[in-house]
Amino acid sequence: MPRELIAIAPRTPAFREYDEPPLGARDIRIRTELASPKHGTELVTYRGDPVAMRTYDAELGAMVQRRGDIADLFPLRLGNMATGTVTDVGPAVTRFVPGDRVFGHFPIRETQSVDETHADPLPAGLSAEAALCLDPAVMALAMRDAGIRLGDRVAVFGLGAIGLIAVQLARLSGADWVVAVDPIAHRRDVARALGADVALDPSDDADGGLTIRRVTRDGPRPAARTVEPVRVVGGYRDEVSQTGQLGVDVAVEASGSSQALHQAIRATRFGGTVCVISYYGREAAGLHLGDEFHINRIRLISARAQSLPMADAPAWDLRRLAELALSWLTSGRLQIAGIIAPIVPFAEAVDAYRDIDELPERSIKLGIRFPSC
Repeated sequence: MPRELIAIAPRTPAFREYDEPPLGARDIRIRTELASPKHGTELVTYRGDPVAMRTYDAELGAMVQRRGDIADLFPLRLGNMATGTVTDVGPAVTRFVPGDRVFGHFPIRETQSVDETHADPLPAGLSAEAALCLDPAVMALAMRDAGIRLGDRVAVFGLGAIGLIAVQLARLSGADWVVAVDPIAHRRDVARALGADVALDPSDDADGGLTIRRVTRDGPRPAARTVEPVRVVGGYRDEVSQTGQLGVDVAVEASGSSQALHQAIRATRFGGTVCVISYYGREAAGLHLGDEFHINRIRLISARAQSLPMADAPAWDLRRLAELALSWLTSGRLQIAGIIAPIVPFAEAVDAYRDIDELPERSIKLGIRFPSC
């Protein structure tokens, strides 16, 4: 019998056998080639974090508490995207024939049996590894809302798959200087290879935001001017004139750490933008909104590709975002070298999945290869 990777309880991955369902008229069956989990939001439920017991009520436009408890969320299928080969098709299928290579949002299992509309043809020239990066590329493209401009200084906090793509998107947006921040050395190396000018280890400096501000003062960029404050009506003093423009113009927070969000705010110049892509599954320890956020008039925006309509609707929608991401991955405009790492055989998937939670330094975006390939 085929097997799939699931979590049977919080932080407890395991294999489970399953039966192949009969194919419906428009269903296809896929033999999985390569699959990958989503290292951010998927892990929130996998860990059993309290926020997993909240769900979004579309009518209210707010999060509400789920009924039951954490145990009710398990067993939990694991996985985000996969590629594979079509082996069987239903009698009414028109898009595929056996032998076609496809990809889509699928769990980590040996076969996928889905309606044909749930899969897409793997474009010529697109590797299986690059196809797995479509989801992080779409999520990172939401940073369009940050409005990076030609010549901007940009910081990216968190160098998972989304953050490493965000480094490249900052360059493609015209950023003049990009600093990447992550405590894992291998991720910083990949960020440099993908275009970051500087890669900082926040564990070396508890005040990484201030370090970035000092780099923009003492480094390759012109020092900010200091102007004497001007007295205005009622004895107030114009503080804006003496703040200067030290720091980055835009910080992208893609780590999921509230401490990193605080440092992103601290690294951003007066009137700059902090673009939050992350989903935060825990309490916001280390986030101090009474500091720079309050004084420096930071623009804090939530950038989420799947919260519709988009800021630029109707010109931009999720389909356009996904088509752009796929085009740039296929053409090589977005590079994925080093992002799908490690790639392990399906037989080792239980231990490898546990590692992305407990030993994150061992992976960036885990790839799982199946034995038929």
